[in-house]
Amino acid sequence: MTAQPAELSRRETEVLTLLGTRLSNAQIASRLHISVRTVESHVSSLLRKYGVADRSALASIAGPTQEAAPRPGRLPGLPQPRTTFIGRDLERDAILAELRDRRLLSLVGPGGVGKTRLATVIASTAAPAFPYGGAFVDLVPVAEGFVAQAVAATLGVVGSAQQPPLEVIVQQLGRGPSLLVLDNCEHLLEEAAEFVERVMGDCPELTVLATSRERLAVPGERVVSVAPLPLASDAETLFQERAHAVAPEFVAEPGIVSELCARLDGMPLAIELAAARAASLGADGLLAGLGDRLRLLSGGRGTHERHRSLRAMIGWSHDLLEPEERALLRCLAVFAGAFDLDAAVSVAPAGSPSTVVDLLGRLAQKSMLVLQRGPVSRWRLLETIRVFAVEQVRAHEEEADVRQRHLRWAATTATALEARLDRADPDRTDPDRADGDWRADFDIVVDDLRAALGSVPRGGPHEVAHGLARSLGHLTYARRFLVESADHYQRAAELAPTPAEAVRDWRGAAEAATVGSVAGTRAFESMLACAEQAGRAGDGDTRAIALARAVEIAARFHRDPADDIPRDRLQQLLEEARGCGDPGRPEVRAAIAVADAWTAGSHWLEPDPELAETAAALARRTGDPVVLSASLDAVSVAATRAGRLRQAHRVAGERLALTSGMSRTDPAVGVEVADALNMVAKYAIAAGDLPAAISAARLGHTDDLIGKHPYASLSPLVTALVLSGHFDEALDLAPGMWAGWERAGRPVAPALAPGVLAVALAHGLLGGDDHALWWKRAGEVLGYGDVDEDPGMAPFAVFVRARLAVHTGRFADAEGPVARAFAAYPLSRHETYARAVGAELAVVAGLPDAAERLVAAAPAAEQNDWAAACLARATGRLHGDMDALAASVAGWERIGARFELEQTRDLARVASRDEAQRSR
Repeated sequence: MTAQPAELSRRETEVLTLLGTRLSNAQIASRLHISVRTVESHVSSLLRKYGVADRSALASIAGPTQEAAPRPGRLPGLPQPRTTFIGRDLERDAILAELRDRRLLSLVGPGGVGKTRLATVIASTAAPAFPYGGAFVDLVPVAEGFVAQAVAATLGVVGSAQQPPLEVIVQQLGRGPSLLVLDNCEHLLEEAAEFVERVMGDCPELTVLATSRERLAVPGERVVSVAPLPLASDAETLFQERAHAVAPEFVAEPGIVSELCARLDGMPLAIELAAARAASLGADGLLAGLGDRLRLLSGGRGTHERHRSLRAMIGWSHDLLEPEERALLRCLAVFAGAFDLDAAVSVAPAGSPSTVVDLLGRLAQKSMLVLQRGPVSRWRLLETIRVFAVEQVRAHEEEADVRQRHLRWAATTATALEARLDRADPDRTDPDRADGDWRADFDIVVDDLRAALGSVPRGGPHEVAHGLARSLGHLTYARRFLVESADHYQRAAELAPTPAEAVRDWRGAAEAATVGSVAGTRAFESMLACAEQAGRAGDGDTRAIALARAVEIAARFHRDPADDIPRDRLQQLLEEARGCGDPGRPEVRAAIAVADAWTAGSHWLEPDPELAETAAALARRTGDPVVLSASLDAVSVAATRAGRLRQAHRVAGERLALTSGMSRTDPAVGVEVADALNMVAKYAIAAGDLPAAISAARLGHTDDLIGKHPYASLSPLVTALVLSGHFDEALDLAPGMWAGWERAGRPVAPALAPGVLAVALAHGLLGGDDHALWWKRAGEVLGYGDVDEDPGMAPFAVFVRARLAVHTGRFADAEGPVARAFAAYPLSRHETYARAVGAELAVVAGLPDAAERLVAAAPAAEQNDWAAACLARATGRLHGDMDALAASVAGWERIGARFELEQTRDLARVASRDEAQRSR
């Protein structure tokens, strides 16, 4: 085995992977959208790095031995057929050729023509040419509005509070050449088309293969019509092989088989259904059984003759079933996706599990069901058969009873999944530790759970549906479908049998909405609905707490409330809370105190410091970590506004410690977990505690509640890395951070600006050419042409300018940055950085007020470790004070700021040498 060489570039890794699939240079160039000459250059580089003689040797190296390379051709969800693929050689080869040049192909044809099977063969054959894998997603069980969730589930990726499923999908498929197969798009045509257009726009190396009864009508789409199997060849071959599979002794006159296939229009599904009956009817019986059954049905869906003929074929096959088989088939039609034995028993009108499993086997043998083998056997109806069976349910007037049994099964299944979620991890601090792979099992049944709940009419209480809706709220929250979770909790509230039950559901809706968004009034309004239901239940204390929580949500999380939630309304709601709750109860007093602290400040998002401390003291008496965390957040924000950054950092650390015992699957505490993780790194940066900042930022970035955000969760990590001098890692992360922001639609994102400015600083300190580019980008993410116009970000921008001026020795206009560094920035956590470096710039530029600037910046050193080390260095420079320089070196060592440490050591060595020369 050839040893792994030095690290390969991404493009070299891709070329090596494709060499392993035995593609030519031209084919590799086409797949990667590069020139053949470029491919030849990469191949030459690979031959040199591995020290081998030819392409064949490189091909043998590619694959599992390449630990840094993705696994080529991995397509989760790709079906594994258990029968041979008959015919369509020319179509298969033509489509594979198209895939090398086209980014979107749609296989279009009537139901039962074999689109899925053809797509499966194409995907399996083409997969090695897509080094970043992809997915095969069956949309049959997917309800409207859930295409993105279905793709995310198949890919095995998880969203977060700030990252909807679509953004996670783009992040996964946008890494390099990938293949996404969307099978059975016809019932979700518009949504599937919008999804495809979005992901293809954001993933330039993604290829999409779709199957549908209609084209997607997306620009750039290449439509391939899938025709029935040709007669006098492939159609008869298919029939003979399938017939022999069920009856090895089957024989028939070739003429009869040809006539049979002709009357079945060469439709693969119809042929397979007929072949499944060959053992019991023979070829003559099959031909006679067709009779008038192939006559076109009046009122059939669509205008395509073969489509209506297929419906006739299914009707004929249905009529050949025994009565008990037909009865079970009608019940099974209620399932949107695959189902196991317990599910089938639950919807069957009667019968033991042994009876039902016997019927399932008989239906599968007659090709009315498809068996999906695995750790748990599951079955599913082909879509065309399911549609036919639904019509039969309605014709027999059984729909209400079948859907009621389906609803009870769904509620029981959701409850069992909740129990698994909690059982292995009682504190629910880590949903991944739950009993078994609950996510995988949830993904299998979630479409049916949604469908069961959706079948319940709006209005009025419904005990079973209420339990299902509440369970779905919990499960989808744990699965990080946060907006959907809020929807389910709200539906549960509407179905609640009593006001007391509705209180709990409205609370879940409000908290899930708070975690799942950063703006809007939904969470506020849901919490008011919670308060209203508490009033109806006669629970004044709960009503008071809910009113106070609504006020807190509005004042703490709503970013632009002036038009939607006037402050005088919040004061009225607080007065109402004081009037309906028991002031002697610690929980009531604490909730009102927290809301009061958040609304009593002179400006929005500026809590009153004294009231915040009072709220924290009251919260501690309740023993409730959620209320305590909310009050401590007010303390942190108030301390920051007052310039007490070390206190804010300390309190943020206390908040983070509180979250360690909080549930990760309960929306009632999720907002505190998310906010604590989000803020702890930012407060650590503000206090100059860089080791703590990096540790907290890494924790937040990998957390599934706020982490894996396309850009926001990276900003504090990149900022802390740059301040620590870890430029290589920061610059490696920067392109992905920026690309994520662009994929998200380039929203105004103040949280991203420090990271972008930090990248500009790193490029400037390293003498790179991209400093100006990233400086410009900072203005773009803020929505300003100049970052100096943003009051929250201006001091960090001044800090970057001043630090680069100190480093480069460009002092011609030093007075301007120095003056701006000492302006007032009440909304910023970065003022201390600006003042410390501003004072140092005044010293090195020889400004006459340098000594005064050092004195003025002294309070910054008291609140920020980075600023303290910087000011010690500036003092050493101004006065030639070796002790001050030594203190600066110790300060940089303590916080791990290695770039600043080396700069200061160099300065100290020069100063020591100069002092030695003077003493001689």
